[in-house]
This record gives sequence, C-alpha cells and structure tokens, in this order.
Amino acid sequence: MRVEVKNWWEQAKKDLHAAKNSLNSGDYEWASFQSNQSAEKALKALHIEQKKTNIASHNLIRIGEAVSVPKDIKESLIDLNPEYTISRYPDVANAIPSEMYSERKASEKIKHAENVIKWTEKQLKQ
Repeated sequence: MRVEVKNWWEQAKKDLHAAKNSLNSGDYEWASFQSNQSAEKALKALHIEQKKTNIASHNLIRIGEAVSVPKDIKESLIDLNPEYTISRYPDVANAIPSEMYSERKASEKIKHAENVIKWTEKQLKQ
C-alpha cells in the first residue's frame, strides 16, 4: 500500500473513532460530520489506490461512483453527503446545527460510515 493511501486510510479510521467519541459526549452534529469525513477519506484512499491520483471533490456520491461502489454503499453515501455542510453551518442548515441532531440520527450516520469503511477495507485488500 502506498504511503499516501495508508495516510488517507488511517485518518479515515481515526475519524470514525472520533465520531464515536462525539456520539458518547453528546456532540451529535460533530459525530455526523466526522462520519462524513471518515467515509470521504476512506473512499479517497481507495481512489488513490485504484486510479493513482486523488479526486478533487467532497461529494461522496461522486467519489463513490468513481470507485464503483455497490448500491448499498451508495445509499450510505447519499445519507452522509449533506453532513459536509449541514452539520457545521447555520446558514446552510437554516438552523443551529447542534439543535438539529439527536443521538439516533448521529448513530445512523456512524453506521453508514462503518458500512463504507468495511466495504473499502475489503477493496483495499484485493
């Protein structure tokens, strides 16, 4: 595994760990954002492994299509994609992001990120 791929992959796993910590501390909007970041970094690791270049995008759906994710993983990406902005910016969320998230919602985001991580790991091992 190239160093660049390893770096993106290791940070993806660390971001998932951080999402779980944020869930435990009640910072549900951050857990959701960190879940988004975990998925993005995992997919970027895979993109670099497959294509030998990084993809200049934060759109999880676009990155997922570039690495040929299956339908179930694409569904996870569709759910995680908005968290790049909505979980952080009141003007995008049209509300205070921290008031828009619950433990249930954050837990769902983490599950989606875990799905992406598991699938990506299998791809990287091939």
